[in-house]
Amino acid sequence: MSKQAPPPTLTEKYSGVPSRLAAIAQAAKDQLYSHKTVADSTPRRHNVRLPPDTTRAAFDEAIAALRQHLGADNVVLNDKPLVDGWYLEHPNTHDAFHVVDQEDLVSSAVAYPGSTADVQTIVKWANEYTIPIYPISMGRNVGYGGSAPRVPGSVVLDLGKRMNKILNIDAENASCVVEPGVSYFALYEEIQKRKLPLWIDTPDLGGGSVLGNAIDRGVGYTPMGDHFANHCGMEVVLPNGELLRTGMGALPGKNGTDNPTWQSFQPAYGPYSDGIFSQSNFGIVCQMGFFLMHETGHQSYMITFPRDEDFPEIVEVIRPLAQKHILGNIPQLRHVAQELNVTGLPKSHWYSGSSPLPRDLIRKHASQLPCGDCSWVFYGTQYGDAASIDSQLSMIKSTFSRIKGSKFFLPSDLPPDHYIHSRALVCSGVPVLRELDWLNWKPNAAHLFFSPITPTRASDAQVVHDINVHLHAKYGFDLFPTLCVAGREMHYITNIIYDRSSNDEKRRAAALMRELIAATAKEGYGEYRTHLLFADQVARTYSWNNNALMRFNETIKDALDPNGILAPGRNGIWPKKYRGKGWELLGDRVEKAVGGGTIAPKL
Repeated sequence: MSKQAPPPTLTEKYSGVPSRLAAIAQAAKDQLYSHKTVADSTPRRHNVRLPPDTTRAAFDEAIAALRQHLGADNVVLNDKPLVDGWYLEHPNTHDAFHVVDQEDLVSSAVAYPGSTADVQTIVKWANEYTIPIYPISMGRNVGYGGSAPRVPGSVVLDLGKRMNKILNIDAENASCVVEPGVSYFALYEEIQKRKLPLWIDTPDLGGGSVLGNAIDRGVGYTPMGDHFANHCGMEVVLPNGELLRTGMGALPGKNGTDNPTWQSFQPAYGPYSDGIFSQSNFGIVCQMGFFLMHETGHQSYMITFPRDEDFPEIVEVIRPLAQKHILGNIPQLRHVAQELNVTGLPKSHWYSGSSPLPRDLIRKHASQLPCGDCSWVFYGTQYGDAASIDSQLSMIKSTFSRIKGSKFFLPSDLPPDHYIHSRALVCSGVPVLRELDWLNWKPNAAHLFFSPITPTRASDAQVVHDINVHLHAKYGFDLFPTLCVAGREMHYITNIIYDRSSNDEKRRAAALMRELIAATAKEGYGEYRTHLLFADQVARTYSWNNNALMRFNETIKDALDPNGILAPGRNGIWPKKYRGKGWELLGDRVEKAVGGGTIAPKL
C-alpha cells in the first residue's frame, strides 16, 4: 500500500484534521487510495459550465464585477480538471460521490466571501446579473450531494474557507457562536485548548461544519444529539441581501453590542422563524449559536442479539427505555453486516462474488469476530456518576435479557481496535474518523444515504426494514442499516455503497433509491433528508391536501427570492423562474443521466 501525500492538519487548513488524528488520517487515506482503480481526474469535455440562460460574454462581465467586489483571488472559475479527492481533501466544485456524470452537477465558479457583508454583496450581485448561487458551509455533506449545486452552472459560495471563526464560547452559559467553516474538529480542539469542562455533540465523522450539519438537521449521539434543536440564534442573509437575526438576536443590545440573551433563549417574541432556514433556500446562515453539554461521567456498551427475527422484539424493548429516558443517548441498532464493514476490509476479503454477501457467509464471518455469531448489534452510552450509571446499566441489562441469547459487552471486554471504542469517543463528544473505514468495501467507493423516519414501534420498523431487504436484493446491493433511536421515532439510515467508476452500479443505486422512496412513502413513511438528485421525488411524497406544504414553501420562496437566485431546487423548492420548466427530477431521469446524459432540461 503506497503512502499518499499527508492530509492537511488544522494548523495548516481550517478543514484539516487535528494533530492527534494525523496518523489515523494518513492510514485512512492510504487505505482508501489503495482500492482506487481510476485516475484522480479525467480530461474535461467542456470548459466552464455556464449558468442557465447566460452567454459567455454576460458571464465574463458578471465575474469581472464580482472580482472587483471580492478581490480576484476570491472568485475562481471552475475550468480545471475535476478531482474527486476524499473526505479531508474534497472538491467544492462538484459532488465527489457523483451519481450522474462528473461534469453535470458542477459550478461555473466558486466565490469565497470573508464576512457577512461579503455574502450580502454576492447576493446583491446575483440579483443584478440573475446568476444562481449555491452556498455551502464546508461541502462535506457526503452521501447527500456534497458541494454540487442543484442547477449546473451556479456559482458556489464556499463560506468555509474564509468564514471559519469561533466567534464566542461562553463557558458560564455553556454555549458558542460559530461561522460556517468551523468543523467539529476545530470546535472540540478549541474547547480542549481552553480546558473548559464542556462537550460538543458530534456526528459520526468530525470534519463537517457544525453550522452546516445543524442546518441540514443532522444528528449526533449524546443527550444533545438533535443538532438543530440545540441551536440558539442565527444571523441570516436573505435573498435580497438584507440581514436578519432570529430569536433574541432581533433585540438590539446596549450600545450597539449583541444582547446577552441571544444564545440563551431560542424563540424570542412572535413567530418562531428559525425553522424556515433549515433544509431550505430562504436565506444564507452566516452565524449560528449552539448549546454545549457539561462534561459528565459516561459508559458505553454493546449488546448483541442472535437472530434476524429478533428485530421487532428489540424495537419493542427499546421504546419504553427510550421514552422514559433510561437510555442515556441516541443509541444505534445495526445489522451485524456492519461489523464486517467497519473493519475496513474490502468485500473481496469476505466474499469473491459480485452479488450481495450471502447471509450464511455473514454469519460464518461474524462468528470469527468479537461480536460472535449474531444478527443485530446495539450500541449505547449512559451518563452521570458511577452509581447512577451502574443503576441504569442494571435496568438495561435486565430489560434486554428478555431477548433469548442477547449478550452484553463493555469496551474493556473487546479488543482495542473494535468499533465500540470509536463509538465511546463519539458518544462522549470527541470527533473521530473511524466511520471512513467502510468506504473500503468497494473500489472507488461512494455512497448514498436512504433516510426514512419510522415510529419506535416494531410493526412500523419491520415494514421499512422488509422493503429495504427486498429492494436491496432486487438491485444487487449489500444492505447496511443503522437505526438511530429516539423515544418516539427512529432514523432508519441505509448506506448504499457503489463504485463510482461503474455506470451500471450508479444506475442500479439510483433506481434502488427511487424505488425505496416510492415504496416507503406508499406505506406512510418519509425521508427526513435526501440526496439532491432525489429531492424532488421526496418533496412530492409530502403531498397531503393537494401538496399544501410545498405550495406554502413556494409562496415563501417567491416572496423572499423573486429573481430565483438562491439555491434553486434545493430540497425540492423551486422558484417561479424555474418551476414547471423541466428542472424537477422525476421518474427515471437520474438513471438516464448516468454516463454522459444531463439532468438539465432541454429548453
